[in-house]
Amino acid sequence: MSAPYVIDQQHARTLLARLDVPQILRKLFRDLAAGQAVQPPQQLVEFPQGAGDFINYGGVLAEERVYGVKTSPYIVRSQGALVTAWTLLMSMDSGQPLLLCDAGELTTARTAATTAVAVDALAPDAARRLTIIGSGPIARAHLHYVKGLRSWADIRIYSPALANKDAAAHALLKQLDPRLEIVSDLQHALVDADVIMLCTSSAAPVIDPASLSKPALITSISTNAPRAHEVPPQALNDMAVYCDYRRTTPGSAGEMLIASEQFHWQQEAIVGDLPELLSGKAPRPDYQRHAFFRSIGLGLEDIALANALYRLQHAG
Repeated sequence: MSAPYVIDQQHARTLLARLDVPQILRKLFRDLAAGQAVQPPQQLVEFPQGAGDFINYGGVLAEERVYGVKTSPYIVRSQGALVTAWTLLMSMDSGQPLLLCDAGELTTARTAATTAVAVDALAPDAARRLTIIGSGPIARAHLHYVKGLRSWADIRIYSPALANKDAAAHALLKQLDPRLEIVSDLQHALVDADVIMLCTSSAAPVIDPASLSKPALITSISTNAPRAHEVPPQALNDMAVYCDYRRTTPGSAGEMLIASEQFHWQQEAIVGDLPELLSGKAPRPDYQRHAFFRSIGLGLEDIALANALYRLQHAG
């Protein structure tokens, strides 16, 4: 038995740059729709004495003959919570481990690329104004994957963290796209936005959809803090709700859990998920009201990317 490949964060970043990540994920969601992939619910296990938790994300890619699991701990510390993740890829034929990969880069890439797949499927063809809330690595990855999906006339980014950055840091950020405008006021960032991507680690709402000037597509990723949510849970009743995978997302997304318990929202109100959208089984929004896309992150996304890295590494 040969030992599995071990890929650290830097090596994963180098290999990912050679992949068409959104296209890999599109195939994954089509495989889910066709019954060629299995995505069980994520498993949350809490540490004793409130010391944190870990989440296991599993999945099977039958056509690729692999399965795997990503395990991600949320470790409470006095200097701030620590979140790490590793993905293990296994062979369905030999039962042997193929790859152990630091999942930090996989998580960033698949989170942003999944949002990009959703934006491509859901945003109006005529969308021109893009707003990004957040400025960290995941926010920057979101911009990387969506900047070519529509003919954006302007791209605005808002983050409280940017207020503490110097001009050089702002200039570095603006190198990501010449259309990028760094704004210091949240409401200015939201004015007349067609697509609003929430890319924060906030556990509480960062915008109120009711305050927006017109119907928009709002995407949300949130964090793995307990019941984290980036929009008010009650807002779900007034939006066309979509998600990455309807069989798993409502049981984990904080705003969906709270909306169901406190505001009479039902998961049957979800209009469609990515497998349904990409297979033509769910309608696109009509934008008579806001559209909301919620992603919790699927184990299959990490496994699909880990498999692609394994194929690249194996090919030499």
